[in-house]
Amino acid sequence: MKQFEIVSEPINPEKYREWTLNSRQGAIVVFTGHVREWTKGIKTQYLAYEAYKPMAEKKMAQIGEEIEEKWPGTIIAIAHRIGELQISDIAVVISVSSPHRHDAYAANEYAIERIKEIVPIWKKEIWEDGEEWQGSQKQYHSSIKMED
Repeated sequence: MKQFEIVSEPINPEKYREWTLNSRQGAIVVFTGHVREWTKGIKTQYLAYEAYKPMAEKKMAQIGEEIEEKWPGTIIAIAHRIGELQISDIAVVISVSSPHRHDAYAANEYAIERIKEIVPIWKKEIWEDGEEWQGSQKQYHSSIKMED
């Protein structure tokens, strides 16, 4: 069972929480990132995500390894959705469990920041009067073949 995946169907956070649950863990922190309606005063109609799936899953696994090294005893599961997402849909879920809550919180925050830095996932914001690719990796979007 994969702990790091790119999906095209709606995300059920409970599935990922269950992957990180065991008798040694005292805390689980589940983060879900949702499509918001307003960004910097501009109304979003929907978002479109694309990913280079094999590399994205590899990079998410790398993040998991980094977290296990920084916070021993943690277990992590990550899923990111691709395709067209509507307002309030879940785009990403990160579940981190650890023996103590502090590590679970810290590792979860680390995971989302690293996803934004190194995972080849691209977001296009679609508005009533236009659209634009967003994020720190948008310059790489056109140079990599997309897969879903």
